[in-house]
Amino acid sequence: MKCLKTVAWLILLLLLTGCDTPPPIYKGKFLAFGTLVDISIAGLPEREAQAATDIIEDDFKRMHRSWHAWDPGPLGRVNRLIQTGETFSAPPSVLPLIKRGIGLSDKSNGLFNPAIGQLIDLWGFHSNDPNGHRPPPQAAIDRMLADAPKMSDLQLDGIQMRSNNPSVKLDFGAFGKGYGIDLAMEHLKELGIQNAILNAGGDLRAIGNKNGEPWRIAIRHPSGEGVLGVIETKGSESIFTSGDYERNFTWEGKRYHHIIDPRTGYPAIGTRSVTVIHDDATTADAAATALFIAGPSNWYEIAQRMGIGYVLLVDSDGILHMNPAMQERVELTDNSYTIKLSPPLTTKPGH
Repeated sequence: MKCLKTVAWLILLLLLTGCDTPPPIYKGKFLAFGTLVDISIAGLPEREAQAATDIIEDDFKRMHRSWHAWDPGPLGRVNRLIQTGETFSAPPSVLPLIKRGIGLSDKSNGLFNPAIGQLIDLWGFHSNDPNGHRPPPQAAIDRMLADAPKMSDLQLDGIQMRSNNPSVKLDFGAFGKGYGIDLAMEHLKELGIQNAILNAGGDLRAIGNKNGEPWRIAIRHPSGEGVLGVIETKGSESIFTSGDYERNFTWEGKRYHHIIDPRTGYPAIGTRSVTVIHDDATTADAAATALFIAGPSNWYEIAQRMGIGYVLLVDSDGILHMNPAMQERVELTDNSYTIKLSPPLTTKPGH
């Protein structure tokens, strides 16, 4: 009888222990915005996590159709109507992005410029695979620079809009992914999910934690291979990186990447990669592009203007530029890097 009581007690103990064990981290993935989107959800049974993932995948597919710059859809229609110079009604799926794009472009001193879609076209980066391309003729670049398309060329009045510059062609590639992640994460919250990561090709937003532990995020090395460092998230944060390894082609022995400087018409120089942390994925996405273009000499000023509190920039010489708040957050995998520390950013970190 004593043995039976002991066995019963052990079974009860195992059952109670099992009740305290959180479900394993659910991991799902799907394709959207031309990249692989990974979703991780903590603290939820697999069936519920899978159902939430299916909903988010549908969200991303709808956003991709609406915002694609060169496939038929609402954004394509907007770009065609912009060229007419006439006033038209902006589609509700596109108008919020246009408004955010205008504001973020202004804060970046025009370094983030979603209006240069024609320039992106010239370089061949509107195709899914830029390999085999060559730089456009200088005369074509000069024409684009003379037209100087910018977001302030757009005139909005409610849902009515027009442009006085027919060279404006909107391309949301530099921040559409961030905006999409923000919308999808808010949808996850509405579904009752409190602990998750949405990661689109290495750019992500995290909420909550990983069963009580911080989410640990690897920062890709600017060579495109390996890990430069690791950052632990704090609550709701977005971590975005722009790098010259992402989309590029080689012509006559020189590599040309997709981050075009609107001032020169050529891929930005002086920077290998930029990583930023911000609570808002849309701002983080746009800022990573703007700071990449600003380069090692001017990133600090643009970060201040855009309200970015954490920045890590790797220049073309392999020197790491960062502000003190970022230095406290990033765990580098190699302590031999030369680090150039900026003064503290006066903006509140993450806001």
